[in-house]
Amino acid sequence: MTMVQESVDVDVPLHTAYNQWTQFEDFPRFMEGVEEVTQLDERHNHWRTTVAGVTREFDTEIVDQLPDQRIAWRTVGGDVQQMGVVTFERVDDRHTTVRLAMDFEPEGIAEKAAGMTGMVDRRVKGDLRRFKSFVEERGVETGGWRGRITPG
Repeated sequence: MTMVQESVDVDVPLHTAYNQWTQFEDFPRFMEGVEEVTQLDERHNHWRTTVAGVTREFDTEIVDQLPDQRIAWRTVGGDVQQMGVVTFERVDDRHTTVRLAMDFEPEGIAEKAAGMTGMVDRRVKGDLRRFKSFVEERGVETGGWRGRITPG
């Protein structure tokens, strides 16, 4: 597997950053290559992505979600194998650090090359910068889900 770790400081309160991240169906608005995310239930999402002309569909399961702290997920079906966690750290009343760590299994030569050349890291960094712009420009979240999902 290939590991990607990136972070971004956003100029919004912790609860705003966290609440916005729980709005998975908004991800195509700031994540490059994400065509659609459909939330199936509290734990499961269906994703359709297009990267370098290759469309992939897969399902994810949230395995741990603690409001204002973290959301961890893994794939449970489809064309992609990955797992990851996004964490939220309060800097002060108006600033939050968002950290993303993700392990994924590259498929095919193009994805393996992208992982080895740092292209995936740059894409994730770009997605976090676009998240920052998205949430800061709005100033408020588009919604939020504050339920607790426990591992196991």
